[in-house]
Amino acid sequence: MAKLEIIVASTRPGRIGPVVADWVAALAAEHGGFSEVEVVDLAEVNLPFMNEPNHPRLARYVHQHTRDWSAKVSEADAFVFVMPEYNYGYNAELKNAIDYLHHEWKYKPVGLVSYGGVSAGTRAAQMIKQVVTTVKMTPLFEAVSIPFVHELVEDGQLRPNEVMTASAKAMFDELTRVTEALRGLRAADGPQAA
Repeated sequence: MAKLEIIVASTRPGRIGPVVADWVAALAAEHGGFSEVEVVDLAEVNLPFMNEPNHPRLARYVHQHTRDWSAKVSEADAFVFVMPEYNYGYNAELKNAIDYLHHEWKYKPVGLVSYGGVSAGTRAAQMIKQVVTTVKMTPLFEAVSIPFVHELVEDGQLRPNEVMTASAKAMFDELTRVTEALRGLRAADGPQAA
């Protein structure tokens, strides 16, 4: 069994990301493909914009916030990014969080749960695939795209439709398979920086 980290990408006031992440976490736990499911909120991680003097490939981190972030990412076997779309792209805080590290992401799959208006965050999801493959993550084809997300929130909870729930199940099924398939590569790569 493996550990799944669900990363809440949005950090701005009034964000809906934590509500979406709570729904994703509940479905992941119900799915049962992971021994542990944890929500990691980038607003709480609170990374400054990249301030490490060394390239992340070297893993010579001088700041405690980077060492803490490295340890958190290292302990996961798979990820789901819960991400908004800003101006046809993903948000800067998510890019920053990825760019802080290198080896810690390698050979780990990532599912994408995007949200927004009519496009449901799909443009942001497509853009981030180029970034995650560069750090040797494996983005899944199966994803959850939530259009008009604010219309689906009642009393602080996301009220999903059948398409969203079915998409999430397909994503978790594939995430479980790919996590297991990549296990050998993660093991062969040795311990991650922490």
